[in-house]
Amino acid sequence: MITCILGLTACGSEDKAEEGFITEMDAYSQADQIINSVMEAYNQGPEAVEYYSQQDERTAAIFDSWENALDELGDYNETLDHHIKFDGDEAIITVDINGTNMNPKGVPREAEVELIIDKKEGMKSFVVNVEHTTGENMKNAGLNTLLGMGTVFAILILIALIISLFNFIPKIQKAFSKKGDVSETKEKAVDNTIAQIIENEELSDDTELVAVIAAAIAASEGAASTDGFVVRSIRRAKTNKWQRA
Repeated sequence: MITCILGLTACGSEDKAEEGFITEMDAYSQADQIINSVMEAYNQGPEAVEYYSQQDERTAAIFDSWENALDELGDYNETLDHHIKFDGDEAIITVDINGTNMNPKGVPREAEVELIIDKKEGMKSFVVNVEHTTGENMKNAGLNTLLGMGTVFAILILIALIISLFNFIPKIQKAFSKKGDVSETKEKAVDNTIAQIIENEELSDDTELVAVIAAAIAASEGAASTDGFVVRSIRRAKTNKWQRA
């Protein structure tokens, strides 16, 4: 049904008038036919809506836009007014309607149905814009502001927490460096102990060598050693029989 109407829209756009390629009456009539067809599809139930939505992309876009407005607008009630303006090869038709839902002032919620009809391609766009009162707009603006400020404050708090953690980084580094110093100290202590052992062994060897050399020198000179021991030279006695007699 709607697909046929869209085809008629493309054909009807060939009728030229002084103000454009389509007359106001034809434009308003086609817009009303599309809106009524959408409402008939919804009255038939979800299966009919799904069926028509699968016909082509333009029909699916019409039902998507209407579906998005249903929660606030409610069901279609009546058409209030029509407007049309031309922009080159396009005619922009605006249909003012209201629904069954009420706004905060107790007045039926209104909406603008905007249709764009191209001279060659037919209908290019179908959008339903629900109108809101000044109070609702201010409320939405306030909520958006609070949401934006809340997001900013959340980011600032997160940044502050990250900055506060920087104070713990030097402490952590210091703790790890202390562990490294302890291990290095242990290694140095072990190295020093080994070095002392080696040095003592070398000194003990040198002391013994010095003692041996000193004893040898003292023996050659017939002097007393530094330890209080007397080193004497041993001489072999002559065995002369004439002296014994």
